[in-house]
Amino acid sequence: MELNVLQQSELKNNVAAVLGTRPEIIKLGPVILALKRQRKRFFIIHTGQHYSMNMDGQFFKDLGLPRPRFSYRETQRRRPGRGHGRQTADMICFVEDILTREKPRSVVVQGDTNTTLAAALVARKLGISVAHVEAGWRSGDWRMPEEHNRVMVDHISDLLFAPTEGARRHLRREGVHGVISVVGNTVVDAVLDNRKRAARRGILRRLGLNSGEDYFLFTVHREENVDNLKTIKRLRRIFERLSRRFHVPMIFVLHPRTRHRLRFFGQLEPLEKIENLQLVEPVGYLDFTRLLSDCRMAFTDSGGVQEEACILQVPCVTLRDSTERPETVRVRANLLAGMNPEAVTRAAERMLRRLTRWHNPFGDERSGQRIVRILTRKRV
Repeated sequence: MELNVLQQSELKNNVAAVLGTRPEIIKLGPVILALKRQRKRFFIIHTGQHYSMNMDGQFFKDLGLPRPRFSYRETQRRRPGRGHGRQTADMICFVEDILTREKPRSVVVQGDTNTTLAAALVARKLGISVAHVEAGWRSGDWRMPEEHNRVMVDHISDLLFAPTEGARRHLRREGVHGVISVVGNTVVDAVLDNRKRAARRGILRRLGLNSGEDYFLFTVHREENVDNLKTIKRLRRIFERLSRRFHVPMIFVLHPRTRHRLRFFGQLEPLEKIENLQLVEPVGYLDFTRLLSDCRMAFTDSGGVQEEACILQVPCVTLRDSTERPETVRVRANLLAGMNPEAVTRAAERMLRRLTRWHNPFGDERSGQRIVRILTRKRV
């Protein structure tokens, strides 16, 4: 039986934006809004890679985005702990059925998730143009599934939207096939467009924090940090050490994956007993932006939070040994500390002494417009 490859004459003048995680909703949001403002034809596919569709719904509402036309049904939703291969294969089948039927001229993906890889592979095989937002980030750490995804998607994309000149240099060094454009980082659009709305949120009061009170904000979710007992115990020691050293409230926003792994390893209850530490369920985008913008320091293994903290002039300590956002380190907004409790404490002490007056290296809030302008030149 012949495999289906779409002919160019079959493709419709339409854009499919494929997303599956909350960071993708945030960073594709400015592109989707620009498509809407410019009255371009588009639709959204949600693969359901994150497990809380209700929480995702809050993100769409916070950002003023239209709901997805196609979503992986609640009954089909993936369970935490399944392998990358099975998850990616499920999403490939789901996306392929839609793209084969809808026949868009372009598929826009963002970042480095399994959703990004699945959608890009399907589009490439069907003969649909692939546009990659946030192309060219590199950490150099091949232990990270995200690094594999970034590299593979960049090498099968037709349009590569690099956020910085450093990202473009990576792409040129690797000799990618597609056309590279430096457009800035769409996270700047999202943060600056929503900062004033976020400032009106009452999340601090709900968490028992006073306005102007110093507190630390934590997010941890990457496999290398939460998928084995050794690193989970290191995380517990980090909280214990920081609590003794700084005596400030610590707000830990729990990713669903992290909660699942903490419970699996029997470490959720020990964390709940640490003085000054408050475990918080996932919050919407505006609430998280308020928490981040008001905190004294952010501790994270998320690339997106590194960027947002840098834009908001909030000191950041990254709980990894490498980062695909080296610009944040170069402007002195961020320090890499890994998961060593002593190193994290020293990094926090250093960041508290730094002035929060660095230059934002990620551009202005017009990245979404630039991306859509380039897509338009490609007749989409």
